[in-house]
Amino acid sequence: MLTKDDDEEEEDEKVDEKTNMTVSRFTGVGVNVSFSGNDSMLQLSGGQKSLVALAIIFAIQRCDPAPFYVFDEIDQALDSTHRAAVASLIQRQANAADGSIQFITSTFWPEQVEVATQFYGVALQHKVSAVHQMKKEEASRFVREIRAKESNGVALTSPQRSPMLLTK
Repeated sequence: MLTKDDDEEEEDEKVDEKTNMTVSRFTGVGVNVSFSGNDSMLQLSGGQKSLVALAIIFAIQRCDPAPFYVFDEIDQALDSTHRAAVASLIQRQANAADGSIQFITSTFWPEQVEVATQFYGVALQHKVSAVHQMKKEEASRFVREIRAKESNGVALTSPQRSPMLLTK
């Protein structure tokens, strides 16, 4: 936990039983993380920073869940192993016993497509986004085509369609 400086006085002095500190002194959350000896957030790769951010979101979600989450390309900087792990975690959370949480994700990677239950394509038509429902096979084919184009050196600056996935 991050706390205020000692010289900052607060009138409301509720004491936290675990830390024996006043609750008014808490100002945020500190994160200590280590990937292969990297102890500084500044030294982490983009994928590692994404994993740290997702870990914080999922920790908060377990304590104080919201009815739905919208994730925009959260798997972009991850390798295939971590993309599969994140997709599996989303699937487990969405299929929890109470079944009250939905995840809406956009992705260009197959791991999220594999666990999603509903698929929507978003296409740009006459400068307006149009949303249409897709079958799983269509979404899978779309991300495979995107991956093939990127592996052949074709830059994807502004795709005409992108899949939006719903896991519930």
